[in-house]
Amino acid sequence: MADRISSDHSSLTTVRATLVRSGGLDRPKVEIPADHADDRFPDGELVRVVADDTEYRARIESPLTDDGREIRGLYESPTLARNPEDGENHLSTWAEGTGVEFGQSVLVDVIEPGFKYGLREPGERTFYEATESPEESLSDIAEQLDG
Repeated sequence: MADRISSDHSSLTTVRATLVRSGGLDRPKVEIPADHADDRFPDGELVRVVADDTEYRARIESPLTDDGREIRGLYESPTLARNPEDGENHLSTWAEGTGVEFGQSVLVDVIEPGFKYGLREPGERTFYEATESPEESLSDIAEQLDG
């Protein structure tokens, strides 16, 4: 059985981000401030994000307007995260189920930099499965097979 770690565990880094409106349809996105846009949040990476005990896939992106990072959606598979128009964006569902409104803070727990993150409301404590990122050669093979 895999180890579980809590969101307040000393091995995790937590970053305060903001839930904001995106585009003409006011879809939610998570903005990570520029001062945290380092190797913990690599631009263009396809990552795992745990929200409400469900593990999704997401892409970390650089916004056009600043040096921060953003997560525009949570999807059920790597393929859907690469092609978001083909699947349901679960970030909207997560945001609707929280008490967080646009412009307010959300917390992003860095479980494994560049690989796995947690998304939660401020003040909420949660548990994550401790998952290590695969060896680079294995992840390259998986990405080629998935793509």
